[in-house]
Amino acid sequence: MAELAPQQPAVNERSSTAARWIVQIVGGLLILGLTTIFAWKMYDESQVLVLDGLVPDFTLPLFDGSEVTLSELKGQVVVVNFWASWCIPCRDEAPFLERAWRKYRDQGVMFIGVDYLDTDKDAQAFLAEFEVSYPNGPDIGTKIAKQYHLTGVPETYFIANDGRLGDMEIGPLTEERLIQAIEKLLNE
Repeated sequence: MAELAPQQPAVNERSSTAARWIVQIVGGLLILGLTTIFAWKMYDESQVLVLDGLVPDFTLPLFDGSEVTLSELKGQVVVVNFWASWCIPCRDEAPFLERAWRKYRDQGVMFIGVDYLDTDKDAQAFLAEFEVSYPNGPDIGTKIAKQYHLTGVPETYFIANDGRLGDMEIGPLTEERLIQAIEKLLNE
């Protein structure tokens, strides 16, 4: 039996494969370039939160039907916590956020919970489960999250009594970190 020699791909097959690769690379670079330009145009340096810079004001409609406006809390230290009922680390934070609220509320510290991308039913079940008593409300249209350049939940912002950003924690918070940030702002 005669051995068959391996067949070489036809020139047309090779050039077709090369052309597909070139189209994919050029397409990928084009998409990357357009995405970069779009992100750059959307980036507004004046809106970036910086330590010791003033934070954006907001009015949050609360689950109890009232509302809270951040600028009306000037003179108090404010802890703004972005959370969601579906967020696992938020479940870990809820008990010690409530403990800290109860400990510091008579010392000029206000807590505000901003519920992110959640249903009212799930959010209110979460608040009831953890017996959260500080003001909480939904971020309708993610308007506040956009102002604060939220990257996900949980995120916590510590606002000094003069309205500037004193500290922040992007991601899960520990009870020790929470107390340390509050104490620092109270002692300024």
